[in-house]
Order: sequence, then C-alpha cells, then structure tokens
Amino acid sequence: MNQYETVFILTPVLSDEQMKEAVAKFKTILTDGGAEILNEELWGLKKLAYPIEKKSTGFYVLVEFKSEPTLISKLEVNYRRDERVLRYITVKLDKYAAQYAEKRRNKTAKKED
Repeated sequence: MNQYETVFILTPVLSDEQMKEAVAKFKTILTDGGAEILNEELWGLKKLAYPIEKKSTGFYVLVEFKSEPTLISKLEVNYRRDERVLRYITVKLDKYAAQYAEKRRNKTAKKED
C-alpha cells in the first residue's frame, strides 16, 4: 500500500453542513475502497490565487491516506463528477514526504492538546 495525500477545494456557496457532507462522501469512497485514512484537515475558507468559475474563495480540505494505486482513479472520477469540487490534486508521498507529513501531524496534535 502506498501513502497518498489529496487536497480538494469545494465551492464557497455551500453551508457548513453541506461541506462536511461532501468531505464525508469522499472519505467513504476511500474507506469503502480499502484505504486507511491517516489524517484529515479542514483548512476552511481561503482566498484562491485566481478566480475559478467566477469564485474567489473555496473550502480547502486535505486528506492523508494509505491505499492501493487502483483506488486513486476511482476517487478522481468522483471528484470530476461532483459539481461542488472546484479543483483537486492527489499526490503519492515518497518516504521523505511521508516522514514530513508524520512530523506535521504530531506537531498539530500537540497544538490541539
């Protein structure tokens, strides 16, 4: 199993409940496909670098997970089909990026305590 990190931007016109519902949908796709979710971060409403579909802000979400490579195409097809998703990117983490992500997770966990 490889370690991946996906970031997607949801449209800003969603309510808080709708945004959480969309995030839950993508997490369900991952878990149903046999992925192990390591971390999830809701970065909140952020300004975009350039307008996308005449929108200048979006809800940013990061999900870190371990899965088989075949699941990535299924996940990205669902991103494309969902009109709430403005942009997305999924990246396979090498061993150094995975170590950095673990350090970042530990640092944010300490801040929350």
